[in-house]
This record gives sequence, C-alpha cells and structure tokens, in this order.
Amino acid sequence: MLEEVERWLSRRSWSVADRPPARLAEAKRAGGASVSVVLPALDEEGTVGEIVAEIRRELMEKVPLVDELVVIDSGSTDRTAEVAAAAGAKVVRRDEILPRVPAVPGKGEVLWRSLLATSGDIVAFVDADLREFSADFVSGIVGPLLTDPDVAFVKAMYDRPLGEAAGQGGRVTELMARPLLNMHWPQLAGFVQPLGGEYAARRSLLERLPFPVGYGVELGLLVDALHTVGLDALAQVDVGVRKHRHQDGQALGRMAAAIYRTAQLRLARGHLVRPELTQFERGEHAFVPRTYAVDTEERPPMTSIAEYAHRRVA
Repeated sequence: MLEEVERWLSRRSWSVADRPPARLAEAKRAGGASVSVVLPALDEEGTVGEIVAEIRRELMEKVPLVDELVVIDSGSTDRTAEVAAAAGAKVVRRDEILPRVPAVPGKGEVLWRSLLATSGDIVAFVDADLREFSADFVSGIVGPLLTDPDVAFVKAMYDRPLGEAAGQGGRVTELMARPLLNMHWPQLAGFVQPLGGEYAARRSLLERLPFPVGYGVELGLLVDALHTVGLDALAQVDVGVRKHRHQDGQALGRMAAAIYRTAQLRLARGHLVRPELTQFERGEHAFVPRTYAVDTEERPPMTSIAEYAHRRVA
C-alpha cells in the first residue's frame, strides 16, 4: 500500500460513534447546509418502508439532520411506491424526472436523475434493500461533510455477511473492483467497500461528475471524485454491519462485466469491441448460452443539463 494511502487511512477513516447525531445537528445549524437522502428503489416493498421510517424517526423527528427524504421508483411492479409514501418519503417516479431524455434501465440512471429531484447541499444515497437498517448508515456518511469543509465525498464501510458466514459478502468487490483499484488507482486501495451503495457527497461535486447508468456507477463516481477533488477530500466511515438481499452468481457476473467496462473507459476511453457478456445455464438437454448487454452508456455531468442550470438560476 502506498504511504500516501496509509496516511489517508489514519486521517480520513472514522467510526460513526465519532460524530453523535446531536453534534451533527449543531454543526448543521452552524454551517447552514441542507441534507437530502435518496433511496433508488425497484421492487423493494419488503424493506423500503422500514428504512424510510427509521430515517424519519431518528434523523428528522428526534434530531433535525435530514431535510429531504426521497425514494426514486424506477418502475416497480409491486407496492414499493405506496409503502415508501406511507412511511413518510417523498416518492418520485424515475420517468417523471427530465422526461425529454428517455430513461434507460440501471441504478446509475436513477442516481443521476435524483439530482434534479432533490435540493440538498449534501446528497446521501442509500440502497433500498437493506435489512435491520440503522440510521447510523446516514448519520455516518453525512457526518464528515457537516463537520469538515475539506471533505467532499464519503463512503460507508461495514461488514457484509453472506448468509451465516461473516465477512463473505461483497464478492464482486473482492474479485473485480479491489484488484482493479489496487492495480490502476492505488490511491483508492484504502477503501473498504468501494462498491457499497451507501455514500454521500457535496452536490457541488456530484453535479460535475458523469454517471455510468448501470452497476458501474459506484466505481465510476469514486474514481472520478479522486481525479476531481483529490484523495484527501475523500473519506470513509464504519457504520457496522450491512445486511441485504444477495444476487446469484450469474447476476454478479453481469455486475462485474459492467464494472470492468466502467474501469476500461476511465483507463483509456477506448472502444470495447463486443460490449456483451455470454453466460451459460443448464437446460433440459445441454448448457444454453444467454447473452446480456453490458452497461456502456454514461450520463453527462448534471451541470451540462439545461433544466438543471435553469433551476439553479431560478
């Protein structure tokens, strides 16, 4: 590990306990920054309500830390929108944001559009499939942004159990993202959960970054944030244990392919000859090939979007 990263780990890695919510509320009042929390959601009726209720209870009612809690529904066929609204979130449908630009499937697409559906100076993203959710996930990642003006981007770090096995989650991180970062962006080798879906940043940074539309969004934002504001403006906070729904092996393969593509673009901005991934499933008589497109599209920095610029002027 680079000496620079070792120094960064000692300066920019914290525990959620280092900044109690009451202290953060005082810092928020003193600094005048507003906080938006965004949950991208697709068919998450079983978990989204508990997450919304916890954030409202702990960080909006008990302590005035979060100003805006928004669930962006990207086409759910279950009761995700209804459950989220009943729990107290503002629900916005993905296709209603920037309707002149046709939406494409993908988490990054939802996060990119959320900048137009929120107004906070600090924007925190939280996945909507978390179980046994704690408000620490939010207070942890917004804390450094409220207390240290030099910090611009904060990732959550945590243990990720896989079933009953402790620390075995994050398979794509260990098999794809961590090797890529260590080899090509060694300054980012200190991040415990580089692909984690819980992170917060200043709007002034997010609006300047391109957003990969799919699974590559977390790696893309992290790498681009490094190049935009430098390592010392990045941080991570330990928030405990993250429990969520795990993908099967083939879904993880598609995720890994998208992440590799995102890295490839940032390494060379080159052309991928075949942006597809073929996987195999056992059929009745033989293995059957299934081919999937790899996410290759990226959305431009939000500052280049006329509607966003107009809103800021207004």
